[in-house]
Amino acid sequence: MTKKISNAYFVGGVLISLLGAVCFSTKAVLVKMAYRDTNIDAISLLALRMIFSLPFFIVSAAVSSSKSTNEKFTPRQWFYVMVIGLLGYYVSSLLDFLGLQYISAGMERLILFIYPTLVLLMSSVVFKTKINTIQWVALFITYAGLILAFWSEVDFMTTPDANFYKGAILIFMCAFTFAMYIVGSGRLIPKVGAVKFNSYAMSFAALGVLLNFFIVNENSLLDFPMEVYGYSLLMAILSTVIPSYLVSEGIKRVGSDNAAIIGSIGPVSTILQAYFLLQEPIHFFQLVGTVLILLGVLLISRKGK
Repeated sequence: MTKKISNAYFVGGVLISLLGAVCFSTKAVLVKMAYRDTNIDAISLLALRMIFSLPFFIVSAAVSSSKSTNEKFTPRQWFYVMVIGLLGYYVSSLLDFLGLQYISAGMERLILFIYPTLVLLMSSVVFKTKINTIQWVALFITYAGLILAFWSEVDFMTTPDANFYKGAILIFMCAFTFAMYIVGSGRLIPKVGAVKFNSYAMSFAALGVLLNFFIVNENSLLDFPMEVYGYSLLMAILSTVIPSYLVSEGIKRVGSDNAAIIGSIGPVSTILQAYFLLQEPIHFFQLVGTVLILLGVLLISRKGK
């Protein structure tokens, strides 16, 4: 009986992780739809997303901090949570939203999905973690796939301009800063807990985004068309709040390695959604590049410590 329950628990974790990965993958498509249907700018859209998300994370932070097992942050931990949160969900998200103004949702997801390889390289440089032969092979496969997918999209564009390359660079910077977030959070989460860390980090990021908006943007957040608020609310609930907790629960049930492998569905999900919802074409070499990127990430997920 116990075995049956544990099997059901694991299968449930797989389904939860899968749903979380698919929900996360909707973000790029929703951003592109908002740009297509409205005149919203990147900073305003990001600010609205964070406004709708913030109440959920504040409540979650309060609940996790009120538990009897809660351990208070030290001043140094408060600082690290703030810096890591701003880096991962303010700087990284801003770069992502800016980049999506210039490139397709499918290409954004492919570039962004190389972040596990950047985590591996950063860990090697900062923490002197040894990269084994399989991991070097995975790095080569991943970047070969990225180059193939990237140039195939350039070839199919009638007039690839500087904006396309600008968008690609912004998304790569997004992947780089998100990898920094993963490296930093990986050292902090075991000490403070995943839910508590996520709630406070996201809260700090939301405050950073709103401060940025009020400093550089003269628009009012109350004067946008209803479509803007609809897309922002969907992004906040469907591709921010819900998946962040689904992925945490999935990791709890199936482990981080299995959750990372299941999360590999993300780029495929984005490409398919972009095809049906945005009419973005799917090219053969883009699919080949996607397969190579997924293979490289899977190798790193399986062999990484």
